[in-house]
Amino acid sequence: MGELATEKHTKYILQIEKKKDDNIESVLTEHLRINGAYWGLTTLDILGNLKAVEQEAVVSWVLSCQHESGGFGGNVGHDPHLLYTLSAIQILTLFNKTHILNIPKLTSYISALQNEDGSFSGDQYGEIDTRFSYLAICSLALLKSLDKINVEKAVKYIISCKNLDGGFGCTPGAESHAGQIFCCVGALAITGSLHYVDKDLLGWWLCERQVKSGGLNGRPEKLPDVCYSWWVLSSLIMIDRVGWIDKEKLVKFILECQDFENGGISDRPDDAVDVFHTYFGVAGLSLLEYPGLKPIDPAYALPVDVVNRIFLE
Repeated sequence: MGELATEKHTKYILQIEKKKDDNIESVLTEHLRINGAYWGLTTLDILGNLKAVEQEAVVSWVLSCQHESGGFGGNVGHDPHLLYTLSAIQILTLFNKTHILNIPKLTSYISALQNEDGSFSGDQYGEIDTRFSYLAICSLALLKSLDKINVEKAVKYIISCKNLDGGFGCTPGAESHAGQIFCCVGALAITGSLHYVDKDLLGWWLCERQVKSGGLNGRPEKLPDVCYSWWVLSSLIMIDRVGWIDKEKLVKFILECQDFENGGISDRPDDAVDVFHTYFGVAGLSLLEYPGLKPIDPAYALPVDVVNRIFLE
């Protein structure tokens, strides 16, 4: 099985941005470069290697992705969206730089996306999804500005997306999915509303996501995927049911998805690695208290010391 190849993973992440920008992967991911930066930088911090990054260059690039509206695009010249706005805030939070933001402008961009029923649109085009509820709530909490939205309505909308199996979907009546469950449980945790969750029922549904290989899937009958090591585990920790899965088997599964030669983690053993799965693999191992990793906060998806710096100052 081997151990976590920390040095190889660090090297892999640091090399990503240095690669030529004309390969197919770069072209296809150009619009979500800010998410990739968040995944890579948070991984480096969990591994204890954030100092290897040129902080000023990253911060100035992040600021160049901000729009007049206050929201952030996924890269320079791309439309603003809550998906990218949270990643931008998280990156600046990692570097302890949120004070350089125009916070009133940014919070008014986010709060304007709340709808009458408490839900959130992801951007000006109006798509609604519980992911966007989490993005808005997490963003505002990190900026200590949750009072800028109607939290009660936001919580009520999330609860309306709860299903009979204890899980949550993207809109009322939509199928339960581990990624959506993380978004809903995370938002409820941040707003102090976890009492609305049926913890035993949801815990059972989440534990059923573990398959024979030890990995976790996102829905019944699907293949395991390293990214669910985060979505499922963080939810189980927030509802205090993480003891219900086999942690050792999950650690083994994540470690088997490493590229021991070049670094990086893939969705399943022997597949191609990417920064997305590298982050979720390392973050999952952090939640599993793997030795040598900084602990990560299951609700804010940032290292615990970074979150404590905000709220305990």
